[in-house]
Amino acid sequence: MHEYTSTARVWGLSCPGFPEEVSRARRWTRDILRDSPLAEDAELIVSELGANAILHTASGREHGSFHLALAVTAQVVAVSVTDDGGTTTAPKVEHQDQEADEHGRGLGMVSAIAHRVVVHDSDHGHTVTAELYADATQGGHPWR
Repeated sequence: MHEYTSTARVWGLSCPGFPEEVSRARRWTRDILRDSPLAEDAELIVSELGANAILHTASGREHGSFHLALAVTAQVVAVSVTDDGGTTTAPKVEHQDQEADEHGRGLGMVSAIAHRVVVHDSDHGHTVTAELYADATQGGHPWR
C-alpha cells in the first residue's frame, strides 16, 4: 500500500464457537500481517478476544460463532471480534491486582497492548475493537 493511501484493507473471518477455532483465527491474523511489526500484538489480541467470546458469551454454545475483522491502513491495524451476545453485561476492562484470580484479565491485557480499545453493544452481541498504531517516530509502518 502506498504511504499516501488512506484506504483501509479489510478482511473478515467467521469461526464456529469451538476452542480450536481461536488457533485458526490467530494463524489467519499472522498470515495477513506477516510483514507487519504489529503482527505479534495483533495475534495475541485475537487470541484473547476470541477466547473471551467463546468462554463468556453465546458464541461458545451449540451453534455459536464469533466473527473477526482485520482492518489495516498505513497508520493503524484494527482488530475486531464480535460475539453472539447472550450476556446481560458488555465486556469491560477489569483492573485486578497481581494476586487476584487469573480470570477477567484478558481484556485488561488487550487494553495494555492496544493503543485504544472500544466496546460496542447491539441486540445481537458485542464487538470489541482494539487498535494498534504505527510508531511514526521510529518510521514504523503496520503494512509493508
